[in-house]
Amino acid sequence: MKIGSFELPNNLFVAPMAGVTDRPFRRLCKSLGAGYAVSEMVTSRKDLWSSLKTSRRANHEGEAGPIAVQIAGTDAPMMAEAAVYNIERGAQVIDINMGCPAKKVCNKWAGSALMQDESLAIQIVSAVVEACLPHGVPVTLKMRTGWCQANKNALAIARAAESAGVQMITIHGRTREQGYTGAAEYETIAAVKAALRIPVVANGDITSPEKARAVLRATGADALMIGRAAQGRPWIFREIAYHLATGEQLAPPLVVELRRLLLEHLEDHYTLYGEYTGVRSARKHIGWYLRALPGSEGFRVRMNTLDDPRDQLQSVADYLDELGTRMDRLPVAMDIGTTEEMMELAA
Repeated sequence: MKIGSFELPNNLFVAPMAGVTDRPFRRLCKSLGAGYAVSEMVTSRKDLWSSLKTSRRANHEGEAGPIAVQIAGTDAPMMAEAAVYNIERGAQVIDINMGCPAKKVCNKWAGSALMQDESLAIQIVSAVVEACLPHGVPVTLKMRTGWCQANKNALAIARAAESAGVQMITIHGRTREQGYTGAAEYETIAAVKAALRIPVVANGDITSPEKARAVLRATGADALMIGRAAQGRPWIFREIAYHLATGEQLAPPLVVELRRLLLEHLEDHYTLYGEYTGVRSARKHIGWYLRALPGSEGFRVRMNTLDDPRDQLQSVADYLDELGTRMDRLPVAMDIGTTEEMMELAA
């Protein structure tokens, strides 16, 4: 599996998720079997580049390459400039966001809203490719199947993007109208894969090793991109890799391994965000890790009252130490929950 000149360890990718796929999370997923990870989207608005949020998203210190940065916007020259800005800060792959369904993004005609204006979408793609070419940086594209059920135009945009020089396309198997509701469909992804020469990546509802195998078979995709299922379960990448290689199930992590992974994740999280923001933004990750474990709901209520990272770390360590006296391993399967439930945990 290659993107431009970069040969990847495998074909299991971490999806870009705002507020989730930061540097600590990307590093953790890569250490647990992900072959590639894309950053949270960075705005093309130059007036926001100096903001703390953008500076954190553009921070790739200590991150193994290739470093992929997703950019979002609606103006072709601005997107080209944003691509160069991120390349100068370490980006080795630029990904164009044409898949985000969030209202605050789509209301500005960015993200998946661009799929309503194919001409503008390809203008942006062409401008970004041209800006990246002198730097030898490949451009990729992430999109949905279309804006709505009546207008599934992923195939048309994918063909035009390939002609414009995009080197990989990821498709989430839902329209923007669906958001994250209903079931992802893979027929559109299969049609795009059959029509293109560049790699095509399947995304959407890949929540288990068995589902990963089924999606690869159904789409013929070159790779899989996993998002929500990795929240609190970053070891899903090694589980999928093991199943694809052997057909067998990998045993779930030991409680002691979860303790180590979570505490290391929290320490790295505080380093990036600082104590005040870090302890608060870490709460959603803790909730995702511990969901469905015995006593986790009551623990989360108590943990959310803590404002000091040292207290948060100790609280998590104590909970998992006590859990380890009752069980050796995590449950074989942990339900990732609905989007609404995941958002509640993130609150």
